[in-house]
Amino acid sequence: MGRIKTMFIKRQTKELLKKHGANFTTNFEDNKKAVNKYAVTQCKKLRNVIAGYMTRLKKMEEKQAV
Repeated sequence: MGRIKTMFIKRQTKELLKKHGANFTTNFEDNKKAVNKYAVTQCKKLRNVIAGYMTRLKKMEEKQAV
């Protein structure tokens, strides 16, 4: 089992997915750069959590499309 994401993380990630979904991929490193570009985060840990959750959502999205 993994960590449970807070509603803040989920809300921020889903907003980014709606607005800039095409700019995110299933690669964590690329998503970190994209989160820096499109969101204002207070710390590196918060950026990484959002990027990780985005990576997970994109992988699930890709899996459902197949």
